[in-house]
Amino acid sequence: MGSGSYSFASRSLRAEEEGYYSKSSTEIFSKNLNNAMNPNGVDIRESRDSAEHPNSVAIIIALDVTGSMGSIPLHLVRDGLPTIMQKIIDAGVKDPQVLFVAIGDHECDRAPLQVGQFESSDALLDHWLTKVWIESGGGGNGGESYSLAHYFAANHTSIDCFEKRGQKGFLFTIGDEPTLETYPARAIKNIMGTAEAKEYDKTELLEAAQKSYNVFHLHVKQGSNGRSEKVMNGWKEFMGDNLIIVEDKLEIPQTIAKIVVEGTTKKESFINPTESVKITMDDYTEML
Repeated sequence: MGSGSYSFASRSLRAEEEGYYSKSSTEIFSKNLNNAMNPNGVDIRESRDSAEHPNSVAIIIALDVTGSMGSIPLHLVRDGLPTIMQKIIDAGVKDPQVLFVAIGDHECDRAPLQVGQFESSDALLDHWLTKVWIESGGGGNGGESYSLAHYFAANHTSIDCFEKRGQKGFLFTIGDEPTLETYPARAIKNIMGTAEAKEYDKTELLEAAQKSYNVFHLHVKQGSNGRSEKVMNGWKEFMGDNLIIVEDKLEIPQTIAKIVVEGTTKKESFINPTESVKITMDDYTEML
């Protein structure tokens, strides 16, 4: 996957034709789990170099589609996705390939993981983004299944930027809750349709994903109360410098773009497969 180019002119025209600015989320996105986004039976999602894209950069954007975060996909399909692509491409990263993932709650939801394909063209990126089902689920169990994105990246993707050139891809989870601590074999089997599976904990999954991806979590701050501070502190302990606090969801596209551009210039992403690019809050402030 990953063929075609990103045309800002054609994307702008399609946004008007499809009514992205006037329609609601329920009119734009899938109304149920789309078969093409169902990870059950999926082996590998590929980000590959080609004559058209000789220096592909794999980018996974994993969106929390539970109740509190359901408005973020709508912002992306209206203005956020073109902003991400334009800022990355204009900065000289010519071959980004983006895979959209949707995250729910494996203890409560019907579709705790949805996965698209790595794509480069404006039409195909819109195609996969709008196939996301905003289930608006979740539960009162103290978190969401963000680590399923780490599981999928580590076990079900193959990316040329890392495998051919030693350059890590980028994986962003976005949400406002903690990640659930454990992922039972039973849940992995049900989600992926595999005959064999094991239980994972969140740290094991993060470390596996970090072997080939620079992994970040964008925590969308929801007010200033004791619970919000506790959630942020938990992510800080888990992610270290690769936690980015987002005060406003409108900051998400620029944040992603700047981290990708900055990360591709950091030599650490090319030389040590056991470490992620570290972007501190001071670095991030300077990028803005």
